[in-house]
Amino acid sequence: MNRNVRSFELRVPASASNIGAGFDFVGMAVDRWLELSVRATGSSTPVTIHRAGTLASLDCAASDDLILRGVVAACNTLGKTPPLGIEIDATSTIPVARGLGSSAAAVVAGVLLANELFASELDDATVIDIAASVEGHPDNAAPSVLGGAVLSVQTALHAYRSVQLSVHPSLRFVFLVPDFEVRTSVARAVLPSKVDFHTAVTAASRAAALIVGLQSGDRAILAPALDDVLHVPYRRQLVTCYDSVTAAALAAGAIGATLSGSGSTVVAITTESTQAGVRDAAINAWKSCGINAESFITSVEQRGASVGSAIAIQHSRIL
Repeated sequence: MNRNVRSFELRVPASASNIGAGFDFVGMAVDRWLELSVRATGSSTPVTIHRAGTLASLDCAASDDLILRGVVAACNTLGKTPPLGIEIDATSTIPVARGLGSSAAAVVAGVLLANELFASELDDATVIDIAASVEGHPDNAAPSVLGGAVLSVQTALHAYRSVQLSVHPSLRFVFLVPDFEVRTSVARAVLPSKVDFHTAVTAASRAAALIVGLQSGDRAILAPALDDVLHVPYRRQLVTCYDSVTAAALAAGAIGATLSGSGSTVVAITTESTQAGVRDAAINAWKSCGINAESFITSVEQRGASVGSAIAIQHSRIL
């Protein structure tokens, strides 16, 4: 038996970002998971990744995989040489390219993998900063690391302060996942380079309302906060029948409905009494457009990323 062989497990949740007016700074962990079984042999063989679940259809070299990009980014921060002799079994229930943070989960997993191998004890804030430097924004990485709903504020280049937000227990999140993708690169490309002053003021007021609305569950303040003015007006064209689906959700009693991330998933915020009706109405609206969609209903996932068979990452409320 090779005593230098190390094995451990990694688990990272999905995330929904850009919740309403929270563009690029508010996200929440979602009960869909990327799971890695890692075997480090200490040999000089190239890294291998075996993919299953929603990752099975991915066709890219290990060196191009976002898990490995996370490993390399962490090693650069740690001043370490990226390791060889790593065998990774990766399986996921996170839909790919659907606005549920599959990319961020992979990057976070890579950062944590490198941290575990080098026993460097990176804290959560540093893990978020490293992952956000790869992603370009923290609103998926932060909830994937911490769990819960998270607000992240940039304090310096590639540095963020993240705080977990309380979400009113009456709120439910209905995720509507269509059978087509929206690539983040495409969704970023349709955004304007600048907005006018009135739009900026509206965005700021609705962002403040989003925090209050999530915490209080007050429909009157949360509903306008879910009507984004910074990205949804430009990205809705990328999501077939977006207007029909969101209108159906609202007519069925949703507080609001908007893109999860950059799409194609739509998330409707409801209460328990309306969640089933909202789900059915939105699914039927997509069906009327010839689009098949799946759905799931959840509250905010409080568990963040964890490493090892019984070693959970410890999270502080404020980083």
